Amino acid sequence: MNHLPEPAPVVRRPDGTYTYADHLPTVQPAVPQVVHQHIHQAPPDRTVQRIALGSGIGAGTVAAGVYFGPLLVGALTAIAANLALLAFLAAVLAWGVVSVVKSIGGPDGKAAAKTLAKSRKRRRG
Repeated sequence: MNHLPEPAPVVRRPDGTYTYADHLPTVQPAVPQVVHQHIHQAPPDRTVQRIALGSGIGAGTVAAGVYFGPLLVGALTAIAANLALLAFLAAVLAWGVVSVVKSIGGPDGKAAAKTLAKSRKRRRG
């Protein structure tokens, strides 16, 4: 009584090497794959290129789109980051000035702060 599994047969490949039969690659039927893709289904970064090539504008437009597109995104991101940093800095400086005026100004500074707060409430309401 043999309880061991049967070993896989050894096969000789056309190049002369040997391998197990269960390690051979499976053969797929040679059926052409048809992919229907329209220009509006293309990824956003390829749409401009396809329009440029399809209309006969040429490789210069494609190269400009490939080069200047990411460059423009990077420049706008850098500008936005600088503006956010400046806004944060302005808020911190304004808070600091208000804190200093309240603490150093004594009763006159506190009265000025109250008056300013009242005038703000009147403008809102």
